[in-house]
Amino acid sequence: MSELDGVWKVERVGGALPPMTGVRKRIDGDRGVTLAGPVKMRFEVRGLELRYRPPFAGLVDLLERDGDGYRGRATFLGRQFGRFRLSRVS
Repeated sequence: MSELDGVWKVERVGGALPPMTGVRKRIDGDRGVTLAGPVKMRFEVRGLELRYRPPFAGLVDLLERDGDGYRGRATFLGRQFGRFRLSRVS
């Protein structure tokens, strides 16, 4: 079991991210999915990196521990375009 396993609420902090109301990340081991309404964006977990699969390839979320949650940087092809926070949903 990974420290990231579980369901996480996503909160926009800054940058070019859209409003994140209702957005969740569900992580189980080395894979996960970001759920934004009807859109499911699948990713692979590599340490504290969430690497999205096609058709979202090139998107990578870079996470840093922040208390009992995480701070994240959304990147595309290595360039940051937004920041967010993850809080565990109990």
